[in-house]
Amino acid sequence: MPYSLAYRRPGYVSSENGSRDSLSGHEKQKSIDESISSGSSCMSAGIPEALSFDRIIAGGVCPPCTVRDFMNYLKYIEHSAENLQFFLWYRAYCTKWDALPECEKALAPVWTAEQAEAELAGSTAHTQPKQFNLQVAAILRDTDFADGARKATFDRSDPFDTPDQNSVDEKRGPNSDYGSSFSDEKTSGGSYVAHSVANNAYEEAGMKWMPFTMQPYRDEMTRIISVYIAEGSSRELNLSARERRALLHALQSTTHPTAFRSIMTTIEYTLRKQAHPNFIRWTICNGNRPRVIFARGLGIAGIVIGFLVDLLLTLSHASRAWRLVAFPAWFIGIATLIAAWKGMCVVLHGLHHRHLRPWELFADEPEDALNEKFLSQESLSSQSTNSFEDEPWVPRYKKRNVLRKILDRQIWIEEPALRQIQDTIFLQAVLAGFVLSCVLVGIFCAVPKGKLY
Repeated sequence: MPYSLAYRRPGYVSSENGSRDSLSGHEKQKSIDESISSGSSCMSAGIPEALSFDRIIAGGVCPPCTVRDFMNYLKYIEHSAENLQFFLWYRAYCTKWDALPECEKALAPVWTAEQAEAELAGSTAHTQPKQFNLQVAAILRDTDFADGARKATFDRSDPFDTPDQNSVDEKRGPNSDYGSSFSDEKTSGGSYVAHSVANNAYEEAGMKWMPFTMQPYRDEMTRIISVYIAEGSSRELNLSARERRALLHALQSTTHPTAFRSIMTTIEYTLRKQAHPNFIRWTICNGNRPRVIFARGLGIAGIVIGFLVDLLLTLSHASRAWRLVAFPAWFIGIATLIAAWKGMCVVLHGLHHRHLRPWELFADEPEDALNEKFLSQESLSSQSTNSFEDEPWVPRYKKRNVLRKILDRQIWIEEPALRQIQDTIFLQAVLAGFVLSCVLVGIFCAVPKGKLY
């Protein structure tokens, strides 16, 4: 099985002989794996296959349910976009790894399930270097990268440490550009900062040796550690200290995709069983919060009007048949309130429209350019944070008055599966409004006539 597809089953990994190794022996981990594999969960019940997590990730849906909409929801609503960003990066990384030639794959051995369990249990911290050296030694024998050659060439524990500028100039001479290249790297920020953060993370995890730099995509691993794994990083994942230590020990030894098995199960479970159902429920809401509150107010007003009309007619000498006059107020009020309680405005639903989200109202770039920028690997491994307080649309949206928010711009809902869900909710609201209105009117009609006036 190629690793570009194995991400869907994070609890397992295909070995060279085609066998499958379980990620963990713990009962809790097994239950998570089984839940992900089965695709059944009380939290995701009722979501149609057309809006499933796999279909959204694969790009098989229309707005407002695309993967970019999913990311915006996690960023602006749940404030947990780093999980989906890391998941998308990992999927792309598995694809790139499968495309590597076998000679390069051999430099980064598979991180086995037994090693992952041992690291999570904290029973071994420095047993991997021996096995790793045995696998790599045969490949690098009689080369400049053999163990003896490396020790003779580099006499420091940190291969990413930038040498002192004065010492470099003394050794290389005034006309050498060796020192300037390191100086430019240090002042330019990106690579040097990533190496520094990654080295600090390795040291905090108790590493006594640095990763093997000739493995494929080692620089990318360094960036990912500095963005998602290291404590205090810009998009730090919600990992326990033990999970972070086990992952760093794995990445210290290999850049193989199996090194991430210890955390991918938890991340995918969170996305599939928590974030995805919440996103679908949030997407069903076709109006913004002021519009939904306004719709709820109209529903309550209709119910109050119907109650007052029936009450006055009941206390009067009017015939009982007149009490049916309040039925439309009951019906409209109850149906509107039930739909608004689900986050839907019946007027917008009649048009199959939805309000533009606040971050969509002030978008300056075309949609295609935004999608291309969003799906780029540079954005997924960028040092930028997921904070949006400084984005231009935040103060501009706050300045809008309530009436203008209620009458915000609308857009057509393109996804047919979402429209079907909204149709179902609307029909349920109408049916419930009709039944409850009949019951309430019947109760008032059963009361004898009053004699107040």
